[in-house]
Amino acid sequence: MSQTYTVQRQDQNGHGRYMVDLGDGFEAEMTYRKVADKVIAIDHTGVPPEFGGRGIAAQLVNAAISDARSDGFKIVPLCSYVVAQFKRHPEWADLRAQ
Repeated sequence: MSQTYTVQRQDQNGHGRYMVDLGDGFEAEMTYRKVADKVIAIDHTGVPPEFGGRGIAAQLVNAAISDARSDGFKIVPLCSYVVAQFKRHPEWADLRAQ
C-alpha cells in the first residue's frame, strides 16, 4: 500500500507546480503553465529515483485532477506520465482540454 504524501500547489505568474517535500533535500514535482483562461498544460512530472514505485507521481496527478474539479479548470496533458494517466482514467475525460 502506498504512503499518502502531502501535495502542495504553488502558483506564480502563469505557471506553477504541485510538489511533495520528501525530506533530506528531495522533492517530487509536476509542473504546469497556464495556456488559456481556465486551462493549464502539465508538462513535466519528476520523482527522484530513490522514491520511485511509491505512487508519488499518481498523487501529484490526483491533486491536479481534484483541483480541476473544484476550481473549474481543464488540463492539457503534455507530460507522458500524465497522458498515460488520462488514458487509464476515462472518468477524467471531461477535464481534458480539447
